[in-house]
Amino acid sequence: MIKMDIVKSLNNFDLKCKLNLGNEVVALQGSSGSGKTTILDCIAGIKNPNKGIIKIDNKTVFSSSKNINLPIKDRHIGYLFQNYALFPHMTVEENILFGVKNQKNYDISYIKYITETFKIEHLKDRKPNQISGGEKQRVALARALAIKPNVLMLDEPFSSLDKDTKEVVYKEFMEYKKKFKISIILVTHNSYEAELLADRSIIIHEGVLVKSNHAFNIV
Repeated sequence: MIKMDIVKSLNNFDLKCKLNLGNEVVALQGSSGSGKTTILDCIAGIKNPNKGIIKIDNKTVFSSSKNINLPIKDRHIGYLFQNYALFPHMTVEENILFGVKNQKNYDISYIKYITETFKIEHLKDRKPNQISGGEKQRVALARALAIKPNVLMLDEPFSSLDKDTKEVVYKEFMEYKKKFKISIILVTHNSYEAELLADRSIIIHEGVLVKSNHAFNIV
């Protein structure tokens, strides 16, 4: 669950975000530069709001009034970047274990479950340049889920995939969201994608959130 009420000054406007998410998939849509990725970065702790509060599963991770600002590693968030950000010098297995390797007793059976679910166990010894775009997407998603996050954030995760691969990944994602019951924020420009994958859609325009029952693009 996520509860947030923040203000973040951007170049041309102030981003004002008041958001309340349960264990659901919410599509965040809007034109480029409207503040979508900034919202994700503030939740993750990559950027700091000017003021406000952010709670994840009723735990305050940021509060300007109480001077609370937990580091990224303590927020328990899975973040899938648009370009996947896989480490090219690491194998698939090393990439997946990157976020948990410093934990003394991470759940090996859970890691095995994730790799089997995403059908990537046979890729464990390969490097990112040796696998396809769809496989990279699944590896990046597995890495994001390996830490057992309370929140999963996806920034345009399917934009670089070809049409046929997208259709396959869409079906897989719908299965994943049934298995991993957590708050998921999906940033996308694709209306079809939002309607297919999300439980609801929120539009952002120049830093202001507008809720909608139906997904659509702002152009």
